[in-house]
Amino acid sequence: MKNHPSLAAPCRSTRSLTRTVASGAALALVATLHGADCTQTSTGLVAITDLGANLYLGQYQGGLYPNGLNAPPLQHHALAGLSAVQIQPRLPDGTVSLAGGKIVMLSIGMSNTTQEFCSGSGPPCAPHSFTGQALANPNTDHTWLVFVDGAAGGQSAATWDSPADANYERVKTQELATQGLSEAQVQVVWIKVANPSPTLSLPNANADAIVLSKQIASIARAVRVRYPNCKLAFHSSRIYAGYASTLLNPEPYAYESGFAVKWAVGEQISQTAGNPPSNGYGALVAGVDAPVMMWGPYLWADGLTPNGEGDTWACADLSQDGTHPSSSGVTKVGTQLLNFMLGSPYSRVWFRAMKPSDFNGDGVVDGADLSTLLSAWGPCDAPPYCDADLDWNGIVNGSDLGILLSEWAS
Repeated sequence: MKNHPSLAAPCRSTRSLTRTVASGAALALVATLHGADCTQTSTGLVAITDLGANLYLGQYQGGLYPNGLNAPPLQHHALAGLSAVQIQPRLPDGTVSLAGGKIVMLSIGMSNTTQEFCSGSGPPCAPHSFTGQALANPNTDHTWLVFVDGAAGGQSAATWDSPADANYERVKTQELATQGLSEAQVQVVWIKVANPSPTLSLPNANADAIVLSKQIASIARAVRVRYPNCKLAFHSSRIYAGYASTLLNPEPYAYESGFAVKWAVGEQISQTAGNPPSNGYGALVAGVDAPVMMWGPYLWADGLTPNGEGDTWACADLSQDGTHPSSSGVTKVGTQLLNFMLGSPYSRVWFRAMKPSDFNGDGVVDGADLSTLLSAWGPCDAPPYCDADLDWNGIVNGSDLGILLSEWAS
């Protein structure tokens, strides 16, 4: 597919000095004076994805989603899928249009987030960042999809948790408008947030992870206000911080940020199922109070000890402070995020250049894809559900077959 001219445009505009809060800048300065502690190759903690139904500290269940599972409940899975198919190219006034319309995927977060999403003061985004890799990948849509790096150094979770926060106006004027885009075109966000200098770990009742989880919920509500057409919010935890040489955000806080995401996503699942808000979370019903909140890639692994996906973090993957990713670390996260977006059923329909029924991603809908559909025939009521459920009605049947045949040989 021919690249659209807008995709060759800068992925971010010139950054102003106001992007860095004082506390983050001071800690970053301290970090340059110390080298990473490369002896801390493991914390002994178990990745949440591997913890499953087991408990952290004897009380916090693992798994990305409720009940120790790494897949969402069926209702939430279906909501995310139905939201994905509603993502359409839009003009700056929000009107759906294949002619000139755009789908904006926006990053929200702090220094690590902007490094991994774009990696540089721009323009353009570095080739090894997520955006750089995505723009170079032939399987990514190059007609309607636009990546906008809204994340910025020093921007803690507290600077994103209200629609009135200055960050949102900055994104509107410095990141979107400079590319001829508007808030009405933002339909997907990638959120990775943290707070500097945490001091209370779990199981303290005021632990940073608990505070952060409620801030993530507030951020999702702010996204709904600022970006009314945003359908999906993908969340990621932080990377390994066992090599950290400063107090900016060391372990176990990086690890526990995964629980912050898990609890916020779980809160939305609970409320969407009809339960009242938990203390401090506020209204979070999917599609009403916030976009559908889903896990993106889980990025944490215990140093050189592989997690269940085989991921590790070597000291060389972190910069001098042992907290921010080095070039190789940016590459790792960029690749993980790209692979997730290309492979997830919640992004397949709008992120990929291929047709939704091209299940194997070989560029053509043919007998191999038909075989995949027929092998999944019937109800999709248990994880990992069915990629072949093209209309998201919970069953693979004649309706899905009709969609596949309509895309045959295309």
